[in-house]
Amino acid sequence: METQVSSSDAETRLVALLQQMWADTTLQERRRLWRRLTTWTSQQQLPLNADNACLFVAATGIRVQGLLTYAKTLSATFGAMGMDSQPLRVMASALRNAGAAVPQNQALPLDRGTLVRWAEPQALAVKMCALLAWKTASRWAEVAALSSTQFLSVTPEEIVVDWKQTPKGRRRDPFKPSRFVVVVGPLTAELAEMYRARAPFAELCSLTTTGLDAMWARSPEMRKYSAHSIKRGAVTRLFDCIALGVPIPLYLVNRLAKHEEPGGPGAISKTTIRYGADPLSLARVLGTAKATMHL
Repeated sequence: METQVSSSDAETRLVALLQQMWADTTLQERRRLWRRLTTWTSQQQLPLNADNACLFVAATGIRVQGLLTYAKTLSATFGAMGMDSQPLRVMASALRNAGAAVPQNQALPLDRGTLVRWAEPQALAVKMCALLAWKTASRWAEVAALSSTQFLSVTPEEIVVDWKQTPKGRRRDPFKPSRFVVVVGPLTAELAEMYRARAPFAELCSLTTTGLDAMWARSPEMRKYSAHSIKRGAVTRLFDCIALGVPIPLYLVNRLAKHEEPGGPGAISKTTIRYGADPLSLARVLGTAKATMHL
């Protein structure tokens, strides 16, 4: 028999569950969508279930890519709460078949030089967050949430970070290989110095993703970028390096970016491919030349 709950009881359960599973920014996004759903079902005098959640998604009238995001998000939320999510999963599958998985607007990739120039005059916490996000190919919010205790080792030559529960999904699966990252090479000594000046801290940076986007919108040099441009730029840089012959295994790009790791040697996830901005580099990186040279 289908499980139905009241809106207030469901939201109480939702908050308790998601606080254990997601970062604060993700929790806020899911709560906002849940409240929109419960308000809509109340106005339409409909019970709160997955069938009516599908009607709600369709009624939003947004682009197909947004419909897919809503369907996936609500499906995960219903599932986490022990409620039937099958109709939402079917809807998400249908939207993918309709091309919804193809992104319309991706963040413009940011290069290291531009980021370093912007970060130089910023407050210490903001500068450290920006440079560490680049070095670890991470989302801004993931790095900003780091505490000093998550830095397992900090020297001018090497910084070791334990993401623990910081990125999405790590709370559900704390033993993913992407949980740990070792930072070496350019910017490492500068980051170590900034860490020593900042530690101890419960949160590396209080500037949110939304706050960074607003800050960049006011900058003539940065207004074309968004917070996600840092991660996309870092992944694009790695693809460019591989295309030029630098021996970086593809699975390490997945791991550094904290994407799903498909099995098999040289495997790379669809999510990681989506982050690459240069199709020429991507074509070379994916390695089909090793086959066509024999044809």
